[in-house]
Amino acid sequence: MIIRKLFKFENAHIVRNCTSDRCKRSIHGHSYKVEILLEAHRLDHGQMVYDFGLLKGVIKDLIDSFDHAITFWNKDDASYIEACKTFSARWISLPVSPSAEQFSRIFFFLASEVLKHTQTQNGEGDVKINSVIVHETDTGYAQCFLEDIENPQMGILSLDQIEFSEQVQAEWSSVDLYDRLKNGQIFENPMVELQVKL
Repeated sequence: MIIRKLFKFENAHIVRNCTSDRCKRSIHGHSYKVEILLEAHRLDHGQMVYDFGLLKGVIKDLIDSFDHAITFWNKDDASYIEACKTFSARWISLPVSPSAEQFSRIFFFLASEVLKHTQTQNGEGDVKINSVIVHETDTGYAQCFLEDIENPQMGILSLDQIEFSEQVQAEWSSVDLYDRLKNGQIFENPMVELQVKL
């Protein structure tokens, strides 16, 4: 079974080396929609794949980091990167270009890392990310699957190569959230008191 959770954010970027002059030479923004599709082959004690409310924690914090921020490729021109950091308190540095395709990979990767480091406590089964869809516009989106994360031709992703500005980190529910994720610390879902015997 598959469930879908939708997130939204506003973000600015430049996509270097693309065909469109507008996109590769000018900072511009989009109203993004991110769909995270979770898959499992059994249901938890609440008879759900994964409680939607649980996705409002660490995963939401990480996706919301991109809201009203500028995102840049860490291989871009050094003076452009410095200007982004100087004139925007909210910025994210990525090891890949901030295209819709790479955003879908980044969000798949981050959500997978969070799930991998989450202790579930309500009988959840084999919950995993099925895919992530990033809508850059109403008419165009990119969809990422596990094989896209593992494809070195699309760029290697690691937690150490994604950097969030101090302002972004200050707005997380826990300021050390990303350090905890990078260090492999476990996030615990809340305990559930069963009210009906299974």
